[in-house]
Amino acid sequence: MEAPDYEVLSVREQLFHERIRECIISTLLFATLYILCHIFLTRFKKPAEFTTVDDEDATVNKIALELCTFTLAIALGAVLLLPFSIISNEVLLSLPRNYYIQWLNGSLIHGLWNLVFLFSNLSLIFLMPFAYFFTESEGFAGSRKGVLGRVYETVVMLMLLTLLVLGMVWVASAIVDKNKANRESLYDFWEYYLPYLYSCISFLGVLLLLVCTPLGLARMFSVTGKLLVKPRLLEDLEEQLYCSAFEEAALTRRICNPTSCWLPLDMELLHRQVLALQTQRVLLEKRRKASA
Repeated sequence: MEAPDYEVLSVREQLFHERIRECIISTLLFATLYILCHIFLTRFKKPAEFTTVDDEDATVNKIALELCTFTLAIALGAVLLLPFSIISNEVLLSLPRNYYIQWLNGSLIHGLWNLVFLFSNLSLIFLMPFAYFFTESEGFAGSRKGVLGRVYETVVMLMLLTLLVLGMVWVASAIVDKNKANRESLYDFWEYYLPYLYSCISFLGVLLLLVCTPLGLARMFSVTGKLLVKPRLLEDLEEQLYCSAFEEAALTRRICNPTSCWLPLDMELLHRQVLALQTQRVLLEKRRKASA
């Protein structure tokens, strides 16, 4: 071979190895996220749903769990992808000549973004509705019982739902705007509408986050304020402790010597008063320690 042939071959080998390396890294990252999400979901999942008497329902629940785990892993990857991109860029800028971190390149980040975008649309449009309809399906009437019958029913339900949504969009477009070009633009569903659908749903998620975050923070501060012991100023806790101790000692003496008083005593009431004074004394001691 001549020198140009070796150069072309070396470039091809380099591109091949980079592609294989990106596939391996993407697979390892997704496998890690999938395992973490599976552990998280199985921790909060009721084990009775997997140990039902009917093996068919248990299989359906397991398949739905795997689909939900896949979707959660993709969502977690989409959340962590931006910090990962920023950190990898900073690492490359800090150590530009380090051989062991050259795999953190722009091609890897771009490939991860494309994969996350593709699987996010797939999970949002197909996997999550499929998991819901699959758990609710029972198979067509007259068909054989089994998981395959439920799959057929779920696929038919998804197709009907897709046709219904597309028909509603088509009718709404025809009513609002009678321009023929706009109705024909619906043919570009895959190239035009799906990315914007993903962007709109992401925008709604951000709005929901902006609405729920202040409420969650307010709730968190209110719960924390109830749990914490608030020190109160301009109060003499020592005097209250002495009074509580004197009252407790007087009631204890009265319980121990009931014959010293000529009036009939309600011993149960006295015991309740002693317990209340002891509880009050413990609270006062906590407040004194918090104010110290």
